[in-house]
Amino acid sequence: MNHHTVPDDAAAAHPIRVLLADDHPVVREGLSAMLESAPDITVAGQAASGEEAVTLAGRLRPDIVLLDLRMGGMDGVAATGHILRQAPGSKVVIVTTYESDTDILRAVEEGAAGYLLKGSTRAELIDAVRAAARGETVLTPSLAPKLFRSRTVDTPPLSDRETEVLRLVGQGLTNAAIGTKLFIGEATVKTHLLRAYRKLDVTDRTAAVVTALERGLI
Repeated sequence: MNHHTVPDDAAAAHPIRVLLADDHPVVREGLSAMLESAPDITVAGQAASGEEAVTLAGRLRPDIVLLDLRMGGMDGVAATGHILRQAPGSKVVIVTTYESDTDILRAVEEGAAGYLLKGSTRAELIDAVRAAARGETVLTPSLAPKLFRSRTVDTPPLSDRETEVLRLVGQGLTNAAIGTKLFIGEATVKTHLLRAYRKLDVTDRTAAVVTALERGLI
């Protein structure tokens, strides 16, 4: 009995459509080959610049845009904002060489779903695309609190439970999974998150995690 057929067929019928944006053809080809090896992912297009990424995102409406932070012309931060206005249903994941790049935070503030390091393995890349497609935050696990520690900001203290919830969001857990883990209702998880958003002056879970990490709160 081959019970794996149905999921694979379903995945092939509705694959996650990805737009790759990088000004190096070799990098694009490498990323494309890694992604196409997954049965539930297809590369819908490739862009060689930020401007081209914005145009193609508007035309193709991909599920995910993997966007190089450093390109000639329009950089990844500016492109993120334009892409999300052109294709509001798309998720942008920033691809960068250095996790200490302060522009990662600017891209997240523009609405990026997170970031991935260029040295990521095939499995990490595929997991990141699937997580972003599920609406989860994508952060390279090695993201250290020291990332932007030099930027000191007065933040009202997070409660222990708010800190706990944000830490689990940073691990990619959904609100339902966090509720199960902490033995609280999903509505309570949302309440803790909304309080944390207000304290951190952010409007979504990705920005909350990145800002909390930046300030050494989690």
